[in-house]
Amino acid sequence: MSARGKRYDEARAAIDREQLYAPAEAIRLLKEFPDAKFDETVEAHVRLGLNVRHADQQLRGTLMLPHGTGKTMRV
Repeated sequence: MSARGKRYDEARAAIDREQLYAPAEAIRLLKEFPDAKFDETVEAHVRLGLNVRHADQQLRGTLMLPHGTGKTMRV
């Protein structure tokens, strides 16, 4: 496996992996890093503490992306 780049190493050193960050603080930290040479994405995992075996605790829904997905729907 190839070695990681300098930007990756700098970003990894700038963040304490043991600390829990508030969402606003985490986004601020991400924006401080220099831009990459590709389209960047962010993945978020949220533990809601729901028991999906109970019907009243199931989480379902939809959302509209502000700029869409770029795909057109044809019927």
